[in-house]
Amino acid sequence: MTISLKGSSRLSLVATRAHLEKLISSGDASAAAKTSSDLLAIVTVLDSSIALRRALTDYARDAASKVELSKTVFSGVQSGNAFALLSTMVGLRWSSPRDLGDVIELLGVEAASVSVEKASQLDQLESELFAFSQIVAKNPELRAAFALRSNSEVKKSDLVSALLSGKALQASIDLISFLVDHPRGRNLESGLSEFADIISARKARLIAHVISATPLTSEQTTRLTSALTKMMGHEIRVNVSIEKEVVGGLSIRIADELIDGTLIARLAQADRLLAGKSA
Repeated sequence: MTISLKGSSRLSLVATRAHLEKLISSGDASAAAKTSSDLLAIVTVLDSSIALRRALTDYARDAASKVELSKTVFSGVQSGNAFALLSTMVGLRWSSPRDLGDVIELLGVEAASVSVEKASQLDQLESELFAFSQIVAKNPELRAAFALRSNSEVKKSDLVSALLSGKALQASIDLISFLVDHPRGRNLESGLSEFADIISARKARLIAHVISATPLTSEQTTRLTSALTKMMGHEIRVNVSIEKEVVGGLSIRIADELIDGTLIARLAQADRLLAGKSA
């Protein structure tokens, strides 16, 4: 399953991702890890009941009643960040009931990424997921074991713990364990690939690629870094490149978000406005 959101769900993801950042950016690594595990636990419950997904995404139903329903179903996470996030999400619009679980899973992986990011281990998390995927791909017996239908008496995650305990980050063990016990229609390799993509996107969102017509002073770079960190809700690293063609101002790209304040961009916008008036 590759997450593909349209319309309302895409906008709801933007809103809930920003909310997640506010909830966990100032906390410690253990709080982010707990948020991740709670979010992934919510996904498993949502996937077990289409009626629940429909009830929580029915925009005709008032948000307060959906929050009360959530309290009944998810009593174990009521006091945590995950429930605060869910309470916001049930008040938003979703293009499909399935999208709610898909977005919560994505945010669960991002929360796990934040937990290791705080320990400067984000690269290690990404490499461990890739390495485990390679091990499974090269070991037919292991792949077959993970592909078997789940047995309630023997959890596949127990095998993951036996293989990785003391050898990998706890975040890696937790994410792989979630996938083997709850694949959501994916094989393990494709699930690990999707999680790696989410982590890679997270890494991209930590770097601001800045284009300037002239070099920035250290003071200007510090001010810009502080402003972008505040805007994005997490620490941002600034990489500056000089291109005289932009004439003046700054062009800033963070992942797929562009903030273009260059003079050439403003002139192009003015040209478009003038063209519209003369049409």
